Amino acid sequence: MYDELFRQPAVIARYRAGPYAEAREHFLRQAKANGYASLTLERMAQFLLITAYAVERSGGRIDAGHLRSTLVECTERRLGRSPSRHMVKRLLGVAEAWLSSIDRLIPTVTPEPRFDKELRAFAEHMRVEQGISSATIKNREHLTRGFIDALPPHVRSFGKITLDHIEAFLRAEAKRGWNRRSLRQLGSSLRCFFRFAAYQGWCSAKLAMGIELPRLYDLEDVPRAPTVEEVDQLLATAAAGRDAVAIRDHAMLLLLTHYGLRRGEVQRLTLDDLDWTAETIRIDRRKSRKAPTYPLSASAGQAILRYLREARPRCDSRTLFLTALPPFRPLSGEGISRAVHQRLVAQGVKLDRIGAHCLRHACAGQLLDGGFTMKQIADHLGHRSMNSTRIYTKIDLRGLRQVAEFDLGALL
Repeated sequence: MYDELFRQPAVIARYRAGPYAEAREHFLRQAKANGYASLTLERMAQFLLITAYAVERSGGRIDAGHLRSTLVECTERRLGRSPSRHMVKRLLGVAEAWLSSIDRLIPTVTPEPRFDKELRAFAEHMRVEQGISSATIKNREHLTRGFIDALPPHVRSFGKITLDHIEAFLRAEAKRGWNRRSLRQLGSSLRCFFRFAAYQGWCSAKLAMGIELPRLYDLEDVPRAPTVEEVDQLLATAAAGRDAVAIRDHAMLLLLTHYGLRRGEVQRLTLDDLDWTAETIRIDRRKSRKAPTYPLSASAGQAILRYLREARPRCDSRTLFLTALPPFRPLSGEGISRAVHQRLVAQGVKLDRIGAHCLRHACAGQLLDGGFTMKQIADHLGHRSMNSTRIYTKIDLRGLRQVAEFDLGALL
C-alpha cells in the first residue's frame, strides 16, 4: 500500500519500519476501498504513523482522555512546530478510528448526563408516536437539554424541578437577547417535554400547564426572502458551474425555488421518487404526513439529469443528492442550507437568516404575486394550516412584480 502512495524508497521503508505497520496498512486499504482520494490517504498515513509512535510510547494502549495531549506532543516533536486546531481534529479522528479497530484505545468513562434516559425517551416518542420531523426533534432536544444543564447541581430527580426553575431559565435567556418568538419556541419545547413527563408519571401536570409563553400577534413575522433578481442570479451562477458541486447545487436550487421545498424534503429525495416516463416527482412531506406527486418542470428535470449523468458519484445509495467527496453519503439538511447560504452570501445578499428556507419564502412570494389563491399556495407548499400561508400576505408585492424566467403555473 505504501508503494502506491509514495515514490521514494526511503519514505516507504520508514512507514513500513514504524510500529504496527501491518495494522496501519490494512486500515489504509480499507479507506481506499471506501473511496478516499490518494492525497487524503497520504495524510492519513502520516497521522497513523504519528499515532503508532504515541501508542508505543504509552505501552501499547492509550486512554482516550490522554490521546490528544500525546498526539500534540508527538506532532510538535516531529514537525518542529505546534499543529493547528484543524490538524489536531483530523489527527484525532483518524487516530481514534484506527485505534478502535485494533482495540488499542481505552475509552474514557464519562457520567451519563442528567435525565439523559428520559430525554431519549421523549425523542423516541416524538419520532414514533407523533411522526415529528427529525429537525424539529433535534431542536426540541437541544432546547430541553439546555434547560436541564442549567438546573442546580442538587436537582437529580423530576420531583425537585419546580416552576420557579423554568421561569428563572426563561428570564435568563431573555436577558441574553432572545426575542419573543425564540422564547416562545423554547417555552413550547419545555411544555411538550413536561407534558410527556407528566404522562409518564415523572412529574406533576402542573409544570407544563404553568409555563407561560410570550404572546405573538397574528402575521407579525414577515418572511424575509431574496428578490426575484437575486434568485435569478443564484440560479444562473450555479448553472454556469462545471464542477460536480455546482451541478449538484443547481439541481437542488431549482427544486427549492420551483417547488418551495423544505431542506428535509430535498434531503429525503431518492432515485425512486423520479418518474421519468410520467415526468413527475414525489415529495415526502413529513409534516403533513403525505407524499404528493408534482409535474417535473423541464428546467428542474434537465438539471437533475445533468447531475445524474455528469456529477453524481457511482455508489449503492438510492438517495438523490450525495456528498461530492468520498466517502460518498447522503447530503445532510445542514449541507443543503450551507450550500444556499454560501452562494447567497457570495453574491452579496443580506438577510437576517440565509439558508434553504428563504428560497421557500421566495417561491411563496412569487406565487402570491402571480395571482394564485391562498389555498393553491398552501397546497403547493404543503402547509397543514392556512395560518402558515396567510403570513405571506404581508409581503411587499412591489418588490416581487418581476416574473422569474421559470414558470410556476404548470406545477399547480
